[in-house]
Amino acid sequence: HQQLYYQVLNFAMIVSSALMIWKGLIVITGSESPIVVVLSGSMEPAFHRGDLLFLTNFHDDPIRAGEIVVFKVEGRDIPIVHRVIKIHEKENGNIKFLTKGDNNEVDDRGLYKEGQNWLEKKDVVGRIFALCWYGNDNNE
Repeated sequence: HQQLYYQVLNFAMIVSSALMIWKGLIVITGSESPIVVVLSGSMEPAFHRGDLLFLTNFHDDPIRAGEIVVFKVEGRDIPIVHRVIKIHEKENGNIKFLTKGDNNEVDDRGLYKEGQNWLEKKDVVGRIFALCWYGNDNNE
């Protein structure tokens, strides 16, 4: 019984350590999802399925056209990794932007919630800080 007790305790320590590391990454990076996995081929050849992306989300940094962002759309659980193709800045300084997958024919307006034509800063989960090629052997 004592060995089982130690195994359960050891497992609990591993799980709690992993949670503490994850929460620490959230605080350090400013992103609710500091690490995401690429799930589709919409950003090939830049990113492939299975690649790990490490994100930051510092709200002071302005979003620029050409930058790759990870965003969430209301009604969808899975974040999307796409490139900002157009910026729309209002006179009051409010910035909205449009995204598109590099490997897609059309922009992302079809992915946004109904009636939404632009993303805002609040939709951004993070921006690419580092990349770990993992997905497949086609990475060149």
